[in-house]
Amino acid sequence: MDFRDQLKNLLGLETVTYKYGLTKEELFHEAINNDRGRVKKDGPNDAQKAFPTKLGVNGPLVYYTDPDCTGRRVKDTYAVAWPEVVDQIWWKADVQQYDPAKYEGLLKRVVAHLNEKKAQLYVKDVYAGADPAYAVPYRFVGEFATHAMFAHNMFPKGLKGVPDEDGRRWTMLNAPSFVCVPERDGCRAEAAIVIDIKNRIALVAGRADYNGVVKKTIFTVMNYLLPNQGLLSMHCSANVGEKNDAAILFGLSGTGKTTLSADPDRRLVGDDETVWGPNGISNLEDGCYAKLVDLSKEAEPVIAAALSMPGTIIENVPPVKGKRMEECDPQELDLTDRSITENTRFSYPLSANPNVMDGARGPHPETIVLLTADAFGVLPPVSVLEAKDVMYHFVSGFTAKLAGTEVGVTEPQAAFSACFGAPFMAHKPSVYAKLLAEKMKTNKARCILLNTGWSGGPYGVGKRISIKHTRALLNAALAGDLNKAEHTVHPIFGLKMPTSCPGVPAEILNPKNTWADGAAYDAAATKLRDMFRKNFEDKGFAKLGIEPVM
Repeated sequence: MDFRDQLKNLLGLETVTYKYGLTKEELFHEAINNDRGRVKKDGPNDAQKAFPTKLGVNGPLVYYTDPDCTGRRVKDTYAVAWPEVVDQIWWKADVQQYDPAKYEGLLKRVVAHLNEKKAQLYVKDVYAGADPAYAVPYRFVGEFATHAMFAHNMFPKGLKGVPDEDGRRWTMLNAPSFVCVPERDGCRAEAAIVIDIKNRIALVAGRADYNGVVKKTIFTVMNYLLPNQGLLSMHCSANVGEKNDAAILFGLSGTGKTTLSADPDRRLVGDDETVWGPNGISNLEDGCYAKLVDLSKEAEPVIAAALSMPGTIIENVPPVKGKRMEECDPQELDLTDRSITENTRFSYPLSANPNVMDGARGPHPETIVLLTADAFGVLPPVSVLEAKDVMYHFVSGFTAKLAGTEVGVTEPQAAFSACFGAPFMAHKPSVYAKLLAEKMKTNKARCILLNTGWSGGPYGVGKRISIKHTRALLNAALAGDLNKAEHTVHPIFGLKMPTSCPGVPAEILNPKNTWADGAAYDAAATKLRDMFRKNFEDKGFAKLGIEPVM
């Protein structure tokens, strides 16, 4: 059946016009000419949103989101509470229930709005998943060419051997020109992102035009679908060594997930979203969506080079002062400029990386790495985890945010995000934790907790553990050396600490040794342990079958 007929049957779109399957070069020009909306708080609703740089079509597209949507609209993300799925979804602040009757009314109004304005819609057919055994056909339908170009960058295209494409396809309808009315539509604000599992629709109604919505919405969908098939979807990076030994690295922002997986001696599977299935691991994506703020071009040469590549998308970076964007070379843009948002972003194809696994797939992982950046300075630099420890620390998903700029905030803040990606986990955390434990047991995988944070005291007193030492610890873990080393058990955290590691001073492996005041260390460690315990109790993890190991 033709895609037009499919969209008419599924959504009721009748008087719209489509631009289907345009190339990235065509979408580049379409975005500049046609993508219109708000880019400033008090600005007009028909401002230009996409611009070329000095390089024109041979360089990146620069795109500006609505000022209310420079990141994910977490409070405006929902799933339809159909009776068939209401008991399966992990309802939380990041995924709230949407009344089915209200949703049906909203969807009809969005479609009527697009039909009435005879909207021009861009359609891009891609896949969520690099392995055809589980990949889901994903059709983007929306008003902005930039979003279609982003979908092309970020997802696999032209996969062969995907079964029952029409019967399993998900469709995103993205209508930034629509304005939600909360009292009428049953949402919180003028925009809503609604996942409809029963009908395989992702509706983006209103000014939720951050590119990440096109990616993270379908990631949440896959986090619902895949565990039901016995597949583990993970918010992690993954790579493969010269001996065909795979590793996956979980971690929240700032813990080193992307940096540590970019290893010249290992081939990249992906840097953000990975699936562990019966054949091994594979990337859910075909692109990277990197943070740009304060990017070091020396430390991140791949991203720096890709800034000037054709077909990439720079998001919310202002032009050089005194110049129009059309006059700017991408390499002269000020990546420290936070005047629009802290969350400046960059979308580029996975192929921009110099060393990628064929098909973005790899074997079953031998090493699992849980990354944390402990700004309290009390966790060991590395700990070897047993199966019960893995489940506990996986559902805890701990890192620490640095002391902020607010008056009175003088110490780090603990951050817990279950499965190292709670906002996108559609099932309860125990579903993913049990799958991880089963797959680790079946494939005899080992696991470490790798701390990339502070040593010798908290942030502001101690020093960040050197990247050299972190790399040495990671390499030892990948080689299996840490499991063979002698260990001591931390008296407060109960963690197994190796007593030696090549290239790392033995005295720093026990964090208490690095503090000048042992009693102060014990007090700080006890305080963090109690934060873990409170989070465990508040989230009700014991009722989900997770053992409290700390």
